[in-house]
Amino acid sequence: MANTAQARKRIRQNNKTRARKSAQKSSMRTALKAFKASAAQCLKNSSAEKPNFSHVQSVLDKSASKGLIHKGTAQRLVSRLNKKAQQVNSK
Repeated sequence: MANTAQARKRIRQNNKTRARKSAQKSSMRTALKAFKASAAQCLKNSSAEKPNFSHVQSVLDKSASKGLIHKGTAQRLVSRLNKKAQQVNSK
C-alpha cells in the first residue's frame, strides 16, 4: 500500500483515469461493431438502413485525439470502414 499522501493521490487519479478510458474505449468499440453489423445487414438486404459512417469516423478521430488509440490506427480503421461504406452505397 502507498505510504505517502502523493502516492495515495496518484492511485486515486490512476483509478479515475482508468475508469474513464475504459468507458471511452467501450463506447468506441460499440460504435465500430454497430457500423460493421449495419453494413453487413445492408449488404445482405438492400432495404436495410444505411450505416452512419460519419459518426464512426468522428468517434475514431476523438479517440485518437484523446490518446485512447494511436493516430495511425484511427486512420487505418477509418480507411477500411470507408471502403465498406462505399461498397454499401454502391449496391
